[in-house]
Amino acid sequence: MQRRDQEITDRTEIESILQRATVCRIAMAEDNVPYVVPVSFGYRDGCLYIHSAPEGRKIDILKRNDRVCFEVDVDEELVRRGEPCAWSMRYRSVVGLGRAYLVEDAEEKRKALDIIVEHYGGEPAGYSDKALREVAVIRVKIEEMTGKQSGHINS
Repeated sequence: MQRRDQEITDRTEIESILQRATVCRIAMAEDNVPYVVPVSFGYRDGCLYIHSAPEGRKIDILKRNDRVCFEVDVDEELVRRGEPCAWSMRYRSVVGLGRAYLVEDAEEKRKALDIIVEHYGGEPAGYSDKALREVAVIRVKIEEMTGKQSGHINS
């Protein structure tokens, strides 16, 4: 990280950002062409769990290349000072790298869906076999992640 004064190193604070974020952006690459998509997600025990349609470009890419980069951010605010070129942003963010795996086991898929539902404040519920067949869940095993803040006092 270029600006070490903006780095967040406390693991608890990094995980707090992951817990508070409502959108995760997942970046993938296919034939050296980047592709990024916003997703619904949950976080637990060093893994992201992503809700997905069972088919589509994201799934196709991940089947060929499981390497991903992800980003989440919270506390975003535009800070207007003087002329527009002097404006800045306040935010806290986490960027990480990992490997993505399609969750195939029905029980693991249920648990992952519970993590995602709880992330958005819902209560875990039963999922029918039909519902489990019609949804894909992607588990991203996080290999590394860093936090950054801009315009915030260290907490």
